[in-house]
This record gives sequence, structure tokens and C-alpha cells, in this order.
Amino acid sequence: MDLSAIDAIDVHVHVEQDGHGCYALDQELLDASAAYFKADQDRTPTIDRIAAHYRAARTAAVVFTVDASAATGHPALSSEEIADAAAGHADILIPFGSVDPHGGKASVARARRLVEQHGVRGFKFHPSLQAFEPNDVAFYPLYEVLAEAGVPALFHTGQTGIGAGLPGGRGIKLRYSDPMLIDDVAADFPELTIVLAHPSVPWQDEAISIATHKANVYIDLSGWSPKYFPPQLVRAANSLLRRKVLFGSDFPVLTPERWRADFDKLDLKDEVRPLILKENAVRMLGLDTAGTGGRAATAEGGAPAATG
Repeated sequence: MDLSAIDAIDVHVHVEQDGHGCYALDQELLDASAAYFKADQDRTPTIDRIAAHYRAARTAAVVFTVDASAATGHPALSSEEIADAAAGHADILIPFGSVDPHGGKASVARARRLVEQHGVRGFKFHPSLQAFEPNDVAFYPLYEVLAEAGVPALFHTGQTGIGAGLPGGRGIKLRYSDPMLIDDVAADFPELTIVLAHPSVPWQDEAISIATHKANVYIDLSGWSPKYFPPQLVRAANSLLRRKVLFGSDFPVLTPERWRADFDKLDLKDEVRPLILKENAVRMLGLDTAGTGGRAATAEGGAPAATG
């Protein structure tokens, strides 16, 4: 990827439809999510359409699905197919994989194959949708593979629009996405780069604390228009966590254009904006070619702290 040809990196882009007309969620969950986000654009663009959208915007996109087949009973999209399709758009797309945490040894082996044979650059987890507690040691062999491969783990945190407004939230439990559960993982796998996805409401202060305390933890700002960001998150992004916060939209429910238009109105220091939009993601993803240590997490005013 030619970093000089892009102006930003969106680290949170969902693939909701494959090339065979299959969808990542059933229709009820898709409709509930669209209603929650008031999304009136195409809810299920294909990889090719995502690439065209982001190429026109001079923005790279980290693309992924979520394999929650055990918890939802709905067949997952193929991370292998997504990664292989993204390889045809390597100038603009960065593929992440997803495996069902409940798959045991088979999921561990699949994660390794996704890295070694399909070139995925990280993994997406959604604890609430996948119905698992991230700090359960039963899932630690999966994190071991990611740490060994040197690829990050991106975890959904906080509220989710999936199931929102449905009776019982369709059985989706928010507590699985409490970032304090991921703090255990960050402590036990200091070499594993972790991204806490979204403003982690109702646990925003916890997420800020974790990202401040753990050099290997970042926060992405996806899923919310910046005009609704909790004020403490804006303050942290503008100061203590300016090198630990990442641009993410949550496309297709929120477009990068809408996100960036509202981001431009935030009261942020001029030097902070390029860090959030691109430079922090370059470091987190290991795209840095200047020899600055790959996925190093830099503390405010300090030297880079290597995280694996």
C-alpha cells in the first residue's frame, strides 16, 4: 500500500454481503441495526463497492466480518473469501479475519491459516454478538496465535446497535462487551496489540483508563458521529491519548464522509488530527516503513513502548 496516496485510514469497516448474495446477519438484525443508526444508505455493499467508495475518498479501509455462527445460528461470511477479494484491492483495503471463539482448536488453526495463507492483518471480535467473555482462559490459545503472528485484535466494546430495540435485544448481552474484561487480556498478553472499538458507553471511563495504563491498547472512534462523543473521550484524544486513538467509521451504518464532517468540527489541536486520521493507524497496523518499531504504542511525551 502506498501510504502517500491516502489521506486517512478507517480501521472499522464491515463487510455485510459476500459475492454470493449471502449476508452477515439475518434480516431482523440487519433491520434493527439500520433503524438504530438511522442508516438510509446501502446497508450491505460488497467488497468491490467498498473498495470503490474508499478509493474515491483517498482513504484506506480495514475490512472484516464477524463470525458469530455458534451464538446466532446464522452462517458467517467467509473471512477467507473477504481476504482474498481484498487482495485485489490492496491499494486501499486491509483485511482482518474473524473466527468463532467457540470453535476451540479448529478456530485456533483457522486463525493461523488466515494469517499465513490469506494475508489477514488482524482479527475482529464482537463479544456480545459472539456471546463470550473475552477474559475466559478457554480463549487464550486464540490470542496466543495472534500474538505470535504479530497481528492486532480489535474488540467491540460498549453498546451495540445489533439487536437494539428488539425484545430482549434478541438475547445479545451487553456485559460481554465491558472493556474491563479485555483489560485482563491486555495484561496477560502484553505483546498483543488490542483495539477497543467504539466509544465504550456506558464504560467510557474504563476504556480511557485501560488505554492509558496499557501500552498495547488503542481506542477506535467508530460507531458514533463525533458530535456525540463523550466529552472525556474528546479530552483524552486531544491530550493523554493523542497517539492511542484511531479513526473508524463503522461503515456501512455510518459513512466516513459523515464521520469526518463532524470530526472537523471537534475542538482538537491541529497536530492531533493527522494522528487520529492516519498516523496512529499506520503504527498500530505495522504499516510503518520508516523503521520506528511497527506496532509501537507511544505514550504522551515519551518514547515508543514496543508491544510486539
